[in-house]
Amino acid sequence: MDVQFLGGAGEVGRSAILVNDRLLLDYGILTATPPQYPVGDPDPEAVVVSHGHLDHVGAVPALLSGSSRPEIHWTPPTAELARILARDTLKLHGGTMQCPFTETHVARMGEVDHRHGYRESFEAAGHEITFYNAGHIPGSAHVLVDDGETRLLYTADFHTDDTRLLNGTTARPDADVVICESTYADVRHDDRDAVESRFAETARTTMWEGGTVVVPAFAIGRTQELLLVCEAHDLECYVDGMGTEVLSMCRQYPEFLRDGDALGRAARHAREVTGRDGQRKRIADQNTVIVTTSGMLSGGPAMTYIPEIRTDPINRISLTGYQVEGTPGRELLETGRCELNGGIYPVSAKADLFDFSAHADHDGLREFLGAYEGSTVLVNHGDSCAAFAEELRADGYEAQAPDLGKTVEC
Repeated sequence: MDVQFLGGAGEVGRSAILVNDRLLLDYGILTATPPQYPVGDPDPEAVVVSHGHLDHVGAVPALLSGSSRPEIHWTPPTAELARILARDTLKLHGGTMQCPFTETHVARMGEVDHRHGYRESFEAAGHEITFYNAGHIPGSAHVLVDDGETRLLYTADFHTDDTRLLNGTTARPDADVVICESTYADVRHDDRDAVESRFAETARTTMWEGGTVVVPAFAIGRTQELLLVCEAHDLECYVDGMGTEVLSMCRQYPEFLRDGDALGRAARHAREVTGRDGQRKRIADQNTVIVTTSGMLSGGPAMTYIPEIRTDPINRISLTGYQVEGTPGRELLETGRCELNGGIYPVSAKADLFDFSAHADHDGLREFLGAYEGSTVLVNHGDSCAAFAEELRADGYEAQAPDLGKTVEC
């Protein structure tokens, strides 16, 4: 089996892996200025998508240009999320270099769409494929690829611990080769219950003091998790941004959730923001929690709320995910200032970071790989891939961190 790394090698973004020159695993975007896309010019017979995040699915419509019509295989939630993200990319960047496809390409996805559940084997480009729950976001999957000689497990992004939204992955299918993500290979997450309790307590205190809590959250997975947390702790809340559309979609696929009824209760507990007639500015004056995109303060409705609450130190901004270097969220944490609508402004409101990560940390990665001590491990999707591969080799694994563009014969 030949495995070529077209993206995601030594980096977080533009995941794309070509197997035997026929089968493509993911085809994502690395969000940057300018954005970066997978290298090479693949022309696969089929594409298998692990989950619906931009760095794994964001460039898939571009594969449908010209006469190319590769089959696309994914779970039902991933198929829906791919369309939501594609439409949003077109809305924000259509006709620019930040959008490598057109509305026509997005429409073509419906012509080649093949949806599968977990543990339902299917054929794609001459390979037997099986999805397993990866516990990352709704519909996320480990991808097992069998070409008749070699069994390859592409972990994609995964989480080993349970969250309110999803069960952590328990799947450990037999594999000769494992392509393993390493996003948090050098991190140990705080205890999830402790993080949740601290989030709820600070929010409750802020509201008791007369303040407003803005909770920037990623639209996919994180928004729904935070709504579940708010409902469980009886925190009054609003929900705004793309996360509302994703929430509605997730409720259509309860079999891909830990507890569909719980998410239904969380959805009813939260009040949805329409944004009409100055609604956001009025809500910003209330003693409430507002869960809204974007998660790194790089756009979305957050850009209405933050300017409204920034000057009052009673208010709070509760960031809930990793803040990439150079983003307004990272700048806020490090300097107390933030880029807002084209200017840099001081922020007097309190700013905190809560680790609600949906990725396995160092211990979770090692626990997962404990089932593959006799397998070849190829480390990708991380900023410290080489260091993690070296750690694994020191512990007896056959491990390496392939370079971008490299082909590994397995």
